[in-house]
Amino acid sequence: MADHVARLRRFSYRYPDLASRSLAEVDLDVMPGELVVLAGRSGSGKSTLLRALAGLVPHYYGGEVAGEAEIAGLDLRWHGPAELGGFVGLVAQDPETQVVSTTVRAELELPLEMRGEPAAPRARAIEEAALALGIPHLLERATDSLSGGELQRVALAAALVLRPRLVLLDEPGSQLDPVAGDELVWLLRRLNEEWGTAVVLAEHRLERCLMHADRVVALDRGRVAFEGAAEPFLEWAIRSDPPLATPAARLFDLAGMRPLPAGVKRARELLAAAGIRPGDAPPSRPPERRRLRPRVGRRGRNGQARPALAARAVWVAVADGAERRDALRGVDLELAPGERVALMGRNGAGKTTLLRTIAGLVPPHRGRMEITGEAALVPQSPGDLMLRERVGDELPGDAGGAALAAAGLAGRLDADPRDLSGGERQRLALAIVMAGREGGSAPGVVCLDEPTRGMDRARKAELVAWLRGLSAGGAAVLVATHDVELAAELAERVVLLADGRVIADGPAAAILAGGWYFATEVARILGDAAISPEAGAELIRNRVAGDRAPAAAAASVPATGGGP
Repeated sequence: MADHVARLRRFSYRYPDLASRSLAEVDLDVMPGELVVLAGRSGSGKSTLLRALAGLVPHYYGGEVAGEAEIAGLDLRWHGPAELGGFVGLVAQDPETQVVSTTVRAELELPLEMRGEPAAPRARAIEEAALALGIPHLLERATDSLSGGELQRVALAAALVLRPRLVLLDEPGSQLDPVAGDELVWLLRRLNEEWGTAVVLAEHRLERCLMHADRVVALDRGRVAFEGAAEPFLEWAIRSDPPLATPAARLFDLAGMRPLPAGVKRARELLAAAGIRPGDAPPSRPPERRRLRPRVGRRGRNGQARPALAARAVWVAVADGAERRDALRGVDLELAPGERVALMGRNGAGKTTLLRTIAGLVPPHRGRMEITGEAALVPQSPGDLMLRERVGDELPGDAGGAALAAAGLAGRLDADPRDLSGGERQRLALAIVMAGREGGSAPGVVCLDEPTRGMDRARKAELVAWLRGLSAGGAAVLVATHDVELAAELAERVVLLADGRVIADGPAAAILAGGWYFATEVARILGDAAISPEAGAELIRNRVAGDRAPAAAAASVPATGGGP
């Protein structure tokens, strides 16, 4: 029996019809009970590497392979997904493409039935997987009634129900709320420690998982650029590829402190050792939110600026199997032209339903939804907008080419949209929604549902710059997201939903600081003193300078007494 779960030696792979290799001479060992985090930019090869470890490359995708690959003792040249299915569980970047059954229980039962499990062990396995992922209440739900985050947890449960030796996850927390995301990471750690399951996790939001990693493997254009422990990885990232560094690492680097911490606990320990505690820095209390003065907008009959969006006591009921439930319950929300707002809340809180209602896809059954101009929506599943076999055909002509270039896709015109990485598909969806509008004008309200799934930090920064440009042009921007770092960088205001109701509405600096879950990594390190690495580093530098000043002053005072 091999002592490794997976082994690659000089493994290379090229997709059909692509000139360059997506993986190039990769050497990798994955050991039982090991948690390996895959880092890298969008399109660096992370998803392709996971597909190779699952046997999908080349047996499903075709293409050219070189080198050696052994998964669970089986040679990848002769064994594909069917033979590896009992050993390997894969959760892809788009869980909606994996879930095939009509109910959640049926989805979890399917792999057990295919393996011929008896009724009693089958029922136990379903219950345990549902409990592990916090979805017992969803077992009888129809899968087409689930939110994106709920669907992601169902796909995870289906992958774990067979208790595979190797679990492969591609951006598993991208649609999970902060609580569910943290619970997932702890579940993966427990799989390592108690069941001996090996886990390979591809992730852009490294602050969620880096502190739990036994090893980090960073890919760059299909090659292994770094392999080692978490804190050395952060030093490499700051030096060689800064967008891969976590907010905590950027905080310490900007403050001139070392070593760089892989997590909140480690950061607090290092600050305490330097004599700095979260409560030492005075919190930056933002003023109470006031209605922003519209920068661009129409005026009503009374001469007052009209809001871009006004939801008045909006109720929406959605189908839930044979029954209907209230997804929105008396929502009141107003957006001014040019305002940037993050819409947050746990999975199933009603965020997607609210965006679809604003876009006119779901009619409210009570209340009013008033919009000045058009409302554009980039959905949670970008593939819903893609109808052609070439990226260039999705947006033809000069205007389409310009939109694709702005989205960073000028070099992928001949690619099939379904072969793009998750981040590339998101950018293509954004380009499709925004390109070719009459007169080139932006809509009055731009809604985006989890737009950063599959995006690295550099692409997120480009998205933020783009949305700021739309905002400056007068469009109200409403982004539903679980990414608190994105919300802190983009939003002036955060609206928090729970059970279909608005439970909090205030400045981003107030909502994203001082909490446990809906807080940035910097805020969890420094309390409510700061939410961004830049602001936090300034506080730390000021504190250090303040400590040095009295010492310097004392040293400069001449000694008195004791003389002749």
